[in-house]
Amino acid sequence: MNSIRIQSNARRKKIADFNPNHPGQDDSNLFGLPFTPDEARVVVLPVPWEVTVSYGGGTANAPEAILNASRQVDLYDPYLPDAWKLGVAMAAIPASMKRESRRLRAMAEAYIDHHSAGRSPARDPALRRSLDAINRGCAEMIAQVETSAGRLLDDGKLVALLGGDHSTPLGYMKALARRHASFGVLQIDAHADLRKSYEGFTYSHASIMFNALHLPQIKRLVQVGIRDYCQDEANGIRDSNGRIATWFDRDIKAQVYRGKSVASIHRAIVRSLPRKVYVSFDIDGLDPKLCPHTGTPVPGGFEFEEAIQLVKAVADSGRRIIGLDVNEVSPRVDEWDANVGARLLFRLINIMAKSNKVRM
Repeated sequence: MNSIRIQSNARRKKIADFNPNHPGQDDSNLFGLPFTPDEARVVVLPVPWEVTVSYGGGTANAPEAILNASRQVDLYDPYLPDAWKLGVAMAAIPASMKRESRRLRAMAEAYIDHHSAGRSPARDPALRRSLDAINRGCAEMIAQVETSAGRLLDDGKLVALLGGDHSTPLGYMKALARRHASFGVLQIDAHADLRKSYEGFTYSHASIMFNALHLPQIKRLVQVGIRDYCQDEANGIRDSNGRIATWFDRDIKAQVYRGKSVASIHRAIVRSLPRKVYVSFDIDGLDPKLCPHTGTPVPGGFEFEEAIQLVKAVADSGRRIIGLDVNEVSPRVDEWDANVGARLLFRLINIMAKSNKVRM
């Protein structure tokens, strides 16, 4: 009997023995489920990293906080009844990566302070060495994520990446680009994230989409909810020859205020996407009342269900969601941000699974 059949049998036995109406146990995996990553059809890849955050911190703690908060999520989802039978599990949170993030974050904070005070790495060898070390460390994280995601994809898993800051999914996108000739990215975000080497950091969280667009397999980037961006980013969108389609928050709301339905706006957004879609969800795409501690909150944004309905519209159109990430959750003692992040992750996973026609 091969390992896949053994895992399938183990999953079926756990499904038979599990009561989804019982409260989640402290020693359970994500959402209180009993599955291991080997048994799961959907694996959440945690990336506890926040080296280049430019305002508030704490996102490196998100995977652990969301794991804990997820055990309070009720498991019934009418969009995908018996969704819990999918088998969802979070891979082990890499402690060494979190330690490295903490070490490099201290260097980055000192670098940002000096840079803000006018010191230039071009004239300061010590500053240049720090910047080189930070960029090297971020590149190593991206390579590690690409390897880990690639192994899971080759094992036939659906993968949801859980950051960490928004620099974390680049390696996952690279892994997908090795396995798909073309796809689009749906980015839900307050920020355009099209800056080149923001603050000198090649792999800044503010540069994720600039870097992702170096992958020729990404045929289109569709940004939704954007409400904070600079002139260079506006120019980049304008000059992209349609490769970047941006639906600014103010424009969406203006259309709604003039009487256009949200559903019709969502349909137009979905029509701009190719048949295969990767969803990159920065939590600050939501109204900041839902994520008050995220690193760079911006007034405006989506209501929770409004954002979910947009992603559902992608799946309902027949498009296939080949992967997703949730990032920039910055938990605090009150657990509110982690609570929202856990429920967002649950709903997005179910939508992805349905779009892939995963059988229970």
